[in-house]
Amino acid sequence: MSGTSPRLLVVVLNWRTADMSLRATRAAATALAGLDAEVVVVDNDSGDGSEAHLRAGVAKGLWPVPVRVVQSGRNGGFGAGMNAGIRTGRADGMAPDYIYILNSDAFPEAGAIRALVDHLEAHPEAGFAGSAIVGEDGAVHETAFRFPSALSEFEGAVRFGPVTRMLSRRRVPMPVPRETGPVDWLSGASLMMRTAVLDRIGLFDEGYFLYFEETDLCRRCAEAGHAVHYVAESRVMHLGSVSTGMSTWSQVPDYWFDSRWRYFEARGGRRAAAGATLAHLAGAALGRVKDAVKGVAPPRGLPGGVRMARHALRRMRTPGHAAPSVKEPGT
Repeated sequence: MSGTSPRLLVVVLNWRTADMSLRATRAAATALAGLDAEVVVVDNDSGDGSEAHLRAGVAKGLWPVPVRVVQSGRNGGFGAGMNAGIRTGRADGMAPDYIYILNSDAFPEAGAIRALVDHLEAHPEAGFAGSAIVGEDGAVHETAFRFPSALSEFEGAVRFGPVTRMLSRRRVPMPVPRETGPVDWLSGASLMMRTAVLDRIGLFDEGYFLYFEETDLCRRCAEAGHAVHYVAESRVMHLGSVSTGMSTWSQVPDYWFDSRWRYFEARGGRRAAAGATLAHLAGAALGRVKDAVKGVAPPRGLPGGVRMARHALRRMRTPGHAAPSVKEPGT
């Protein structure tokens, strides 16, 4: 790509947050000024008039780069919606060198997207690059992670300081990186992917409705020999949980259990998924004992142990993990 400007395809996914999606699209388009880029806004079968609202908003806007609205045709979740946008491609028919995905409640700073492009151009070993995610107060969020394991399941469920310190290198959330460098996986709120890598590993596995889909994709990237890099110079403000409502969950939804099991089963089969589940249940039981001794109530929104056990038993009796339902960009 030396001597030519890299081509970008940007995908923004909307589900019943049309005004915010337009705001995110405006922030992205502004940050894309001077780059060879196009933006596709995907309405993920919102069914609430979002598509018409998005089309009207795009038609009225003066955009620094081309912006289109497309309909996914079904709400298959985050990965399926992003795949729909990626498969749509650029209106000019040119294959993109990079694909950048952005949440509808995420707003890149002026140089955020260019920083990701420049980093991938300078680091051919990196397949993906993601941004530093900040809140409305400017505080940097935990968005760099280690791959989940049975030990991380135990640590996360027990919620006990000495265990966390002992298993600090197994804990899924990493300390916020102070500088740019490799990590295991990154939040999909602001993530740039090398198209040549996606041609090798495929797109998002559409068997995940929500959660673990970017974990799975980054894992496949790593297994193909490509690094995932956190780019501290790329800053994106993220409101978080606007479409999913995660911050107000009274209990974890069924699709979270499905996605979690799918991830572990894809990595090591049913035994791995069952082992991770047993580790989680053991940690959760000890965590409950600890809370009872301290006389405190456990935090709201924790995965229910009984529901997790029932889900695991049901999955053990059903057919195994299906191959990722993806279509490679080059096909």
